[in-house]
Amino acid sequence: MAEPKLRVLMVSDFFFPNFGGVENHIYYLSQCLLNLGHKVVVMTHAYGNRTGVRYMTGGLKVYYVPWRPFAMQNTFPTVYGTLPIVRTILKRERITVVHGHQAFSTLCHEALMHARTMGYRVVFTDHSLYGFADVGSIHMNKVLQFTLADIDQAICVSHTSKENTVLRSGLAPGKVFMIPNAVDTAMFKPADVRPSSDDVITIVVISRLVYRKGADLLVEVIPEVCRLYPNVRFVVGGDGPKHVRLEEMREKHSLQDRVEMLGAVPHSRVRSVLVTGHIFLNSSLTEAFCIAILEAASCGLLTVSTRVGGVLPDDMVVLAEPDPDDMVRAIEKAISILPSINPEEMHNRMKKLYSWQDVAKRTEIVYDRALKCSNRNLLERLSRFLSCGAWAGKVFCMVMIIDYLLWRLLQFLQPDDDVEEAPDINFCN
Repeated sequence: MAEPKLRVLMVSDFFFPNFGGVENHIYYLSQCLLNLGHKVVVMTHAYGNRTGVRYMTGGLKVYYVPWRPFAMQNTFPTVYGTLPIVRTILKRERITVVHGHQAFSTLCHEALMHARTMGYRVVFTDHSLYGFADVGSIHMNKVLQFTLADIDQAICVSHTSKENTVLRSGLAPGKVFMIPNAVDTAMFKPADVRPSSDDVITIVVISRLVYRKGADLLVEVIPEVCRLYPNVRFVVGGDGPKHVRLEEMREKHSLQDRVEMLGAVPHSRVRSVLVTGHIFLNSSLTEAFCIAILEAASCGLLTVSTRVGGVLPDDMVVLAEPDPDDMVRAIEKAISILPSINPEEMHNRMKKLYSWQDVAKRTEIVYDRALKCSNRNLLERLSRFLSCGAWAGKVFCMVMIIDYLLWRLLQFLQPDDDVEEAPDINFCN
């Protein structure tokens, strides 16, 4: 068996069997890196009774470490509790690059901290946008500043996300790469027979029904569009705290026969819901990179979206301000140009524009850049943390010094040579 080019450890609290944009990103990127000849291992927390080591398609090895989610699928922050198991995995798999995903993943932050203490090259991908004013964002931005103070390279999924991350963390822009998400065009393809838009126009919404995703906008937009266009119906997929408001809106305006509420939609059924529609509506207030838009466009749907860093060419999307009146005008425009949309042509363009193979090749370049970074000693690293703030900098230095001493203690109790290396298993594709 040929020696892998690189040995990459992907770390995040968010992975299968949970579904979402981060989970899909890690999975598809890992599969493409495996095809390029690298070894990829994923580390995440336990999901239900799913603990230990599992193998997925293509020989993707997943460590479900015995940590239970504490809140919002995040593990409880222990700071040093994950050090022994992170060290064991890094040694067993002979990892060369550690790649953490998502700013509010506790496991990601802790693994990157331990990896840098042990001298590994680390890369971080930020998938979300955050504010600067509320208490939660201020706290998260400080944690991110701590993690990225000693990072080798960072990746953001859009230019908007890059600007946001640089401002929040104080990271040098030259260290941050923009690599967009992609879509599995083999899974998301148009229906064999496109539903006719002559009699009924179907507008599809698939989103978590929360404030950030603009669920409150939908409450105002849907009744107005139904009033203006008697032949328009809505299909709403997703669940969340704003589900009740949409149900109340449907009852208030007597739209039970024109607004279908599907509840939570498994990812395996998303395509079957999308191909029933003509227009996809995205009402997000903030979005680093909306994969749902790509999936809808790949299925041949014209997209109406708020201006949250649009990711599609201008002729495939109608943009609107996050305002009910402007969104209604955008939907009116989309309905007028609907006859000119060719789903197959749109699908073929998406194949060329957003490819996971291209994402993997660009990520390879980031890994190469990270490996060329000089390895700094502890004192050089501490100077970076001191610049994080008058008080926070000193606290961060203490955290890193303790982490370093615990690592040395683990090396004394169990030398590196005593950690058994895991054999590389060649899975036939």
